[in-house]
Amino acid sequence: MVAPTKNGPPLGGYGAVAMKEALVETMTTLPEQLRRTLTWDRGKELSQHAQFKIETGIAVYFADPQSPWQRGTNENHNGLLRQYFPKGTDISRWSNEETQAVEAALNSRPRKSLGWKTPAEALDEHLRLLHQAGVATTG
Repeated sequence: MVAPTKNGPPLGGYGAVAMKEALVETMTTLPEQLRRTLTWDRGKELSQHAQFKIETGIAVYFADPQSPWQRGTNENHNGLLRQYFPKGTDISRWSNEETQAVEAALNSRPRKSLGWKTPAEALDEHLRLLHQAGVATTG
């Protein structure tokens, strides 16, 4: 077995700022109902969490140290991401089109935790239910 090759320091040494900027850009595109909170592990890449909250209004919570069970589906998703991006990969070296292709592949992969629905199907169902709950009926 060949050990994975690192592609340089994560985000070229400016990880926290780049992560915050990427999260601000991405999270603000989500429907309001889906961007109330963000739960993160204790990595230094989210050390800009206070500025993120100021810019987005999204509260940030941190999992307890050494407690991966508090983020079970996140841990599973990280494992899937490692199939495309080995730990230590400098994501900035990948084009937007390439990362979107990985996103599409993962979002169309059925998950046991979602009753064998894909994440895209589960999100679509959730958004439809939110929309239906918000529509008043007359009768």
